[in-house]
Amino acid sequence: MVGHGEEEPVYEIAVAVPKRRAKERDESEDCVEVLVEEFRKVGLITERVVGIADEFIKLAAPLEILGRTAAELCMKKPTHIGMDLQFEWEDVHAFVRQPDGSLFSWCERFHFYRHLIYGIVNKSRSDIILKWDAKEIHWEPGEPLLQRLESESVVKQVFPIHVEAKRKELLRSWALNWLDFTRQPIDDIYLYFGTKIAVYFAFLGMYTRWMMFPAGLGLISQLIDFGPFQFLVLPIFFVCITLWAVVFFQFWKRKNSALLTRWQISYSVGADPGYDLGYKLSGKEWSSIQSPVEIARKEEQDRRKDKEKFQREEWFGAFLRIRNDAIVILSIICLQLPFELAYAHLYEVVESDVIKFGLTAIYLVLIQHFTRIGGKVSVQLINHEMNVSREYRADSLVYKVFGLYFMQSYIGLFYHALLHRNFMTLRQVLIQRLIISEVLENLWENSFPYLKYSYKKHKVRKKKRCEKGSTRGRIQFASRVEKEYLKPSYSASIGDELEDGLFDDFLELALQFGMIMMFACAFPLAFAFAALNNITEIRTDALKLLVMMKRPVPRAAVTIGAWLNIFQFLIVMSICTNSALLVCLYDQEGKWKIEPGLAAILVMEHVLLLIKFGVSRFVPEEPAWVRAHRVKNATQAQDVCSKQLRRTISAGEKLFLEATKED
Repeated sequence: MVGHGEEEPVYEIAVAVPKRRAKERDESEDCVEVLVEEFRKVGLITERVVGIADEFIKLAAPLEILGRTAAELCMKKPTHIGMDLQFEWEDVHAFVRQPDGSLFSWCERFHFYRHLIYGIVNKSRSDIILKWDAKEIHWEPGEPLLQRLESESVVKQVFPIHVEAKRKELLRSWALNWLDFTRQPIDDIYLYFGTKIAVYFAFLGMYTRWMMFPAGLGLISQLIDFGPFQFLVLPIFFVCITLWAVVFFQFWKRKNSALLTRWQISYSVGADPGYDLGYKLSGKEWSSIQSPVEIARKEEQDRRKDKEKFQREEWFGAFLRIRNDAIVILSIICLQLPFELAYAHLYEVVESDVIKFGLTAIYLVLIQHFTRIGGKVSVQLINHEMNVSREYRADSLVYKVFGLYFMQSYIGLFYHALLHRNFMTLRQVLIQRLIISEVLENLWENSFPYLKYSYKKHKVRKKKRCEKGSTRGRIQFASRVEKEYLKPSYSASIGDELEDGLFDDFLELALQFGMIMMFACAFPLAFAFAALNNITEIRTDALKLLVMMKRPVPRAAVTIGAWLNIFQFLIVMSICTNSALLVCLYDQEGKWKIEPGLAAILVMEHVLLLIKFGVSRFVPEEPAWVRAHRVKNATQAQDVCSKQLRRTISAGEKLFLEATKED
């Protein structure tokens, strides 16, 4: 990318191709040479890099090429008057730039790159014969060149690459900066990784920062003896953490809207993506001689057809989603629930710690296989749903897979807490899940990519030694782009065609939140363990993205999506489960009579549920300055559109009257 303030081109995309055994005599027929030449024809800057096992074509785009591509795609961008207008390269100074002064965000630039490189087609009327290692490839008219070469395994992968200067700066200011535990350079993360990853880290940082309050409260409730008022400690703690969770998510919505406004991203959706908004009059139609009555009649007919189409798609799509959700729920009840209850019961009755350990190991292996099978079935079901965009399909996957993990993570805890009322076992399982499991998961999710990367390097070195016929000498990877190519992609463990690696990170956060909230009265110290884990999680996730993985493909999601609904569901569940825990706990310890105690907790439960749904009425989801900014922009846009529409209507009426006079 040239023109963003850098003197040298910034290479952001790489194309991996295998090394050739021998070059073609006629370079005009060599498919890689043709590919490079086509890249140059569309305005991209190329650099060839020869690695140990593969060759790489690095791509950069001058600012003018990106701008003209944006205009070609009819992309809309915010202007200095607050309106989102179609981008035109000739009017570039009218459009708002990014926080770092660049014209386009990383998500936009990646979209432009894909359009440029996958938009290279055979514009001739006959096949073009390309050659690769004595193999002929027929490039048919109208066929995209890159897709053809991918199908022939000539192009192995197209992937984003790290910009070394910016990567090192983020390592210094973010991943390796332990001086401030929760503060992060969110704007820099947004500029480098895109909106979705930036929103995740903004959420994780705010969640961890707010976690300090319940963590401190939990430590106080366990370390200080309040004498005769000790029996009130847990109910007060329960009320405080419920209010904390409700207020936190309301303030997160405010934070989310403020970030999007700062990044100049439109987040108020007027229509679902993928829908045609109905009939729109073009300039030619306005200039044609039609009476206002005919225009109104045509608009009414189109409006009626669109309404019928939308209603049909809405209800049939809802039916498909309900059917698929019912299949998932029945599968969980019939297949997973008996297995989970059997494990929880065996864990309760077995006395030997060795047998418990072995039982847990077997359980973890089996449940992982079951969950992956359930995830694959969920993806197949989603493919038959009428979701209007990829983000809607991803949200559907989140709901279905979380249902599987909800049963896996919590049913055993419910069994120990509510059926057996064994709070000692419940605390042991919570400690095991929160400390041992999360520590092991962090180690695994950070060590596995490194092991995978090391294994790939070992395979390349071994193959190279076999080709040379020698086992001596060390083979060094000199090119940075080849090292990045060998690193694993940032993808989801389930449904990677719909979600990226943030799926697993959000799933881990949601399961943790449910565990510490739903069983808060049984183990108040859980919040302190969760806070420590999240402080570490921020840095390890940053290192994972900057060092251990390929640069992720940017996603344009502007909120945490379906995960917000899941967190809200867990808050409601926590009110119910903690109320039940208090009844069981105090009845078991004989601290009060069951009748008045139960009545008091039921009243408290209903009051908290009322507060949960009432806070959203008192705490706006948008800060006042964001709302004022949005209203101002909408007013300016309406004024401009009104003026333009009046001119258009006036011109149309004049043409109609002139035509009538001529007749």
